[in-house]
Amino acid sequence: MTIADRWLLPDGMDEVLPPQATRMEQLRRALLDLYDRWGYDLVIPPTVEFLDSLLTGTGTDLDLQTFKLTDQLSGRMMGASADVTPQVARMDAHSLKRSGPARLCYCTTVLRAKADQHQGGRSPTQVGVELFGHAGLDADIEVLRLALTGLEVAGAGETHLALSHIGIYRALVHAAALNAESEYALFEAIERKAFNEVDALVARDVRDPALAEMLQTLPRLYGGQEVLDQAREVFAGAPPAVAAALDELQALCRAVTANHLQAEVYIDLAELRGYQYHTGMVFAAYVPGYGQALAKGGRYDDTGRAFGRARPATGFSMDLKLLASLIESGPRGDGIWAPADDRATLTQAIAHLRAAGERVIQALPGQRVGPREQRCDRQLVETNGEWRVEPLA
Repeated sequence: MTIADRWLLPDGMDEVLPPQATRMEQLRRALLDLYDRWGYDLVIPPTVEFLDSLLTGTGTDLDLQTFKLTDQLSGRMMGASADVTPQVARMDAHSLKRSGPARLCYCTTVLRAKADQHQGGRSPTQVGVELFGHAGLDADIEVLRLALTGLEVAGAGETHLALSHIGIYRALVHAAALNAESEYALFEAIERKAFNEVDALVARDVRDPALAEMLQTLPRLYGGQEVLDQAREVFAGAPPAVAAALDELQALCRAVTANHLQAEVYIDLAELRGYQYHTGMVFAAYVPGYGQALAKGGRYDDTGRAFGRARPATGFSMDLKLLASLIESGPRGDGIWAPADDRATLTQAIAHLRAAGERVIQALPGQRVGPREQRCDRQLVETNGEWRVEPLA
């Protein structure tokens, strides 16, 4: 290995330097304070867990993203957390065991075996909330509004909110009684919006003409809120769960448009992300200039069943590193420059300013770098035996 190679990082791993690291920390505090004001308690999940609990109820996608290792003490397989949501579900079901709704939030770095266009880098700092113990629409509305409010706190202006409901596709394929192989092929084609392929698969595997037409139309139902009216016509003869899902989406749209004027709602009834564990509404929030969603969430009931306590749940997550880039942070001039002097009066003045929350940088003997390079816009100046803060000339 050459010297030039020693500083290289693995693909998808990144470091955060000042001033962006400062921006991240400020945003972390702002978001956790926001969640606290909405009643969400902070939890800190472990970095590594046994695979038995870490991958419970999450499907194969998370399994492929998880770094695996052997515990030297027990010999059991462990995994580095690639997604905090299953861990928080375990904490709610097994560790906390609260009665009634439980609101939890978190902010921690996760590790992923590979990056993709939907998840970003391999070591995102995941921040988000989970609301357990309430199956009603009000919980979904609260989580959705909190996600949009968090984006506003992070500096997002125009936001495009993509809404869908897993229950629609789930009810249709259940009524079609497809075998596992046919359902997987149809799922993949719908997710890719491969219309011709969807039409061919439905024509081959679905005998009910009305149901076949519904499944063929499903991937074509996307656009503004008017899509919901179109969907009601298309699914007029669908199972009752489909109408209930459309009602939920309508209510979510009303809540967003009434409280978040900067958010433009987009409906895509073929958005099936997280189909293996989501059970209801799903959403993704996009900001112009970013190729991936800045916030992703939805309902995922009964994830805690494997831990002995099935609970309704809804939540969302965001990548703090990505959020922090919404507002580019240049070097701020917010510090006070102090000379290299060991007099007690100066030491006391510096201590007093720091105790008051000021950023004070004292020069070191022989230092050539000046106050501007140290982000200082003020300086301590001695006048008549007293140290005063004055603007930097």
